[in-house]
Amino acid sequence: MPTRIEPPADPEGFAEAFAAAWASREGDAIAALFTEDADFVNVTGLWWHGRAAIAKPHDYALKSFFARSELRPGRSETRRLAETVAVQRCRFRLDGQRTPDGQEAGPRHTILTFVLVRQADGWRAASAQNTDVVPGKETFVAGPDGLTATDYRSR
Repeated sequence: MPTRIEPPADPEGFAEAFAAAWASREGDAIAALFTEDADFVNVTGLWWHGRAAIAKPHDYALKSFFARSELRPGRSETRRLAETVAVQRCRFRLDGQRTPDGQEAGPRHTILTFVLVRQADGWRAASAQNTDVVPGKETFVAGPDGLTATDYRSR
C-alpha cells in the first residue's frame, strides 16, 4: 500500500510534511503534496510540470542515490499572502546521498521555496524551487568544466 502523507492543516507544517514524504522513499508521496498542475524546479534547473512529472524523478532518486538519505528541515519562514495563499522557505540538511561510485557523499544544505495554496483537505504546493546553498560564495562562473561557485569579495 502506498504511503499517504496528508497535506498539512497549516502552511507552517509543509516542510515537515515534505520531509516525511521524502522519508517514505515514494515519489507519489511527494507528488501528493502538490496541486495537480504544480511546477517543481530542482537544484540543477530541471523543471517538472504536474504531479506525475514531479513523482517520477523523485521516485527514481529516492530509490537509488537518495535511498539512504535523510532530509531534515531547519530554519523555516512562512509568509501568508492571502487567506488561501502562502510562501514557505525552509532550509534543509540532506545526509546520506550516494556518489555515482556508491560512496556516501558529504552533507548538503538547500533552501526549498514553496508557493502554497489552501485546498479543502489542507495546504498543497502549487510551485517549488530547490536551491543548493554554497557557503561563502556569491555566484557561479561558467567554465569549460561546468559551473564553479565563486566569491568575488575575497579578491
